[in-house]
Amino acid sequence: MKQYIADGMLLTTAIVWGSGFVITAIALEYLTAYQVMAGRFILASIILTVIFGYRLKKATKSVVWKGVLLGTILYIAFALQTVGLQYTTPSKNAFLTAVNVIVVPLIAYAVYKRRIDGYEIIGSIIALVGIGCLSLQGSLTMNIGDALSLACAVAFAFDIFCTNLFVQKEDAIALTIVQFITASVLGILVVVSQGDIPTNLEKEAIYSIIYLGIFSTTIAYLFQNVANQYTTATKAAIILSTESFFGMVLSVIFLHEVLTGRMVIGAVLILLAILIAEVKPAYPKKRMMNN
Repeated sequence: MKQYIADGMLLTTAIVWGSGFVITAIALEYLTAYQVMAGRFILASIILTVIFGYRLKKATKSVVWKGVLLGTILYIAFALQTVGLQYTTPSKNAFLTAVNVIVVPLIAYAVYKRRIDGYEIIGSIIALVGIGCLSLQGSLTMNIGDALSLACAVAFAFDIFCTNLFVQKEDAIALTIVQFITASVLGILVVVSQGDIPTNLEKEAIYSIIYLGIFSTTIAYLFQNVANQYTTATKAAIILSTESFFGMVLSVIFLHEVLTGRMVIGAVLILLAILIAEVKPAYPKKRMMNN
């Protein structure tokens, strides 16, 4: 039961992240990429500290250093993604970021020498092809924004892998608080060093930061970190890859984007990848029962 609840939490995270690409693009019309990141992490840190700050009283040195590492990786990933979004389209940014679905099992193999599960690889490849159908339009040439987005995918893959590893032994909520505080400190240092402290904020910028801080950061990452206790890193990456699917659905509903046949194929492929990841554990059990 906990496994299915965890999958539901990851799916919720994917839905929220699917809407986050549009909100981030709006925020970047009024703020720099670094201001956006600092704002979302500061707000998320405040919210989590107010609600769950008592968890830090029992935080060990292990929680602190692991949280600092996760926060550093997370900030680097978001910096690459957000800056990359300034030089490429949201759709290509979303697709290239989702390459982490392939990178995660490779990291698991490199670190653990863990056998690469055939079902997970098949699911990962199908998910990536589906995301490509949803996201890639027109020219497939790569610019600096695309390169940054691809580098961001590697950083997010390490974030998913390390989170899945750390939450097995540590308090997931305390870990998330330290992670966000670390990302906030890095965000503030970068903004101050650039002399870009905002003195006047448009209401659209404020609304965007509030949404990104509450939903795309606080709730989404809290759900992701807690859910990682009950699933594998690769399966988590596959489920989180559905953010591209939900981004498409929300664009059709709210932005009246035209639904094409290729988008439908992409959506079906992503859902097929999730199905493969979900039913995979049933196969060995069936063989054992038949024997």
